[in-house]
Formats: sequence, structure tokens, C-alpha cells
Amino acid sequence: MTGLLIDDISMRFELPNGSAVQALQNVTLDLKEGEIMAVLGPSGCGKTTLLNIVAGFLAPTDGRVVLNGHDVAGPAPERGMVFQKGALFEWMDVRKNVSFGPDMKGMPKKETDEIVDHLLNTVGLGEFKDKAVYELSGGMQQRVALARCLANEPDVILMDEPLGALDALTREKMQGLVLNLWKETGKTIILITHSVEEALLLGERLVVMAPRPGRIHKEYNLPFAELGVGADLREVKKHADFNNVREEILTMIWDMEEEITGKDI
Repeated sequence: MTGLLIDDISMRFELPNGSAVQALQNVTLDLKEGEIMAVLGPSGCGKTTLLNIVAGFLAPTDGRVVLNGHDVAGPAPERGMVFQKGALFEWMDVRKNVSFGPDMKGMPKKETDEIVDHLLNTVGLGEFKDKAVYELSGGMQQRVALARCLANEPDVILMDEPLGALDALTREKMQGLVLNLWKETGKTIILITHSVEEALLLGERLVVMAPRPGRIHKEYNLPFAELGVGADLREVKKHADFNNVREEILTMIWDMEEEITGKDI
């Protein structure tokens, strides 16, 4: 059995004052190997909590996560994480950051060097391998983070708002890079984002979550990720269906936000 199964996950956080927050309730998703899925929804819908459970950072109150037939019981190299900020090792140069995983595995230096050189060339940083992290722009740091994740050869890549801190032009370039890496590597990818447009571009499957408690509200199967591989993403955005789905989801999320505000007043 291959693929990732998120099986009836619920998450309840007990608070010090004796109350509790139901962050997720009965979330089920079944991803085939090599699928790319974007998850979005209003603030507080449990997107990052769900990702942390898949990563093994949190144990769910109920349900389970199964990867390739085995229950997830904690963090492991088979699930790579890319955060909103690269979480790079500032005291290491680019090469050392990317080689960290293979080095920890005790991989021979020649093999590690070949992997690192290939990945840095793939993400367009072949000429920057000896640079210090602080010498790189935000977009370049996120490329290093992607390369470091791929160096561990994970089955699943988990991305938590990885492009959210970038300027518009850099973000668009990175979106294209993510799509190309998805197609070239065949990895299963789950990407959390607050951007409807980004979710449409990067999710061949797109899940909209509703809050309080976090649950699946609606799921879409979309052609735009496939259309965007190696293409001009601005042209993909001109697709009539792209605009239609974008407006539908924006309205959906806006209505959720208004409902939350109404409940809080």
C-alpha cells in the first residue's frame, strides 16, 4: 500500500483553565503517491495543526495517519517539512545546510556531494553553494530549504506557508519552481497557504477547511497545477475556470470569516 492516508483525525487541546479547544474534527483525506494538494481556509481552521500531525510533531486525539501502510508515530525523514521561513542553520554555508541530512545518515562524501550539487543546480543555486545563509535573499533561502528537504529523499513534502513572506515576483517564480520539482521528483506534496490564487496554482487537489472545529468543507480537483508545469503562470491565471473557481472560494472563505466575527460579537 502506497500513499498517505489521514484517517478520521480529530485534535482536542486541553487548556490550563479546564476548558478545551476542538481544533480538528473527523478529517479524512487519502492522497495517492505523487499528488500535490493545497489546503486553505480562514484563520483558526486547523491547517497547521493538521500538517503538524502528519509530520509527527503532534499526536492526534483520535484517528491516525498512515504512510505507505505504516502508522505515523513521530517525526521521520520520510516526511520532510518546509516552513514559512527556511529554518536554516545560520552558522553553516549553503552546501552544509543541504548536506546535513545525508551527513547525519553517514552517507559517503562523494555521494553526498553529487546529491547536493544536483539539488542546488535544480533549484538554481549552483553558484551559491559556498555562500553563507545570511548573504542570500528570502527567496534564495527558501530554495535552500527545498533542496535540504529533498536531500533527505522524503516520500512526502509538507509545506507550511513556504512562500508567504516573499515579494510578489519572487513568490511567482517560487511557485513555478515548486511545480517543476513536483513533476520532476514525483513526490507527494501538501501545501498550506492563505492565498486562494496560490492554492489554485499549486493544488491539483484543493481542500477548503471550515473552522471551529476544523473540518473539510469542500474539495476540488483542478487542472491548473498540471497546466502550470514549465509554463507562464500568468497565462494559467487567464483561464476562465481559474477566475470562476477563485471567486467561488473567495466568497466561501469570506462567508466563513463573517460567521466567525458574528459569533465573536
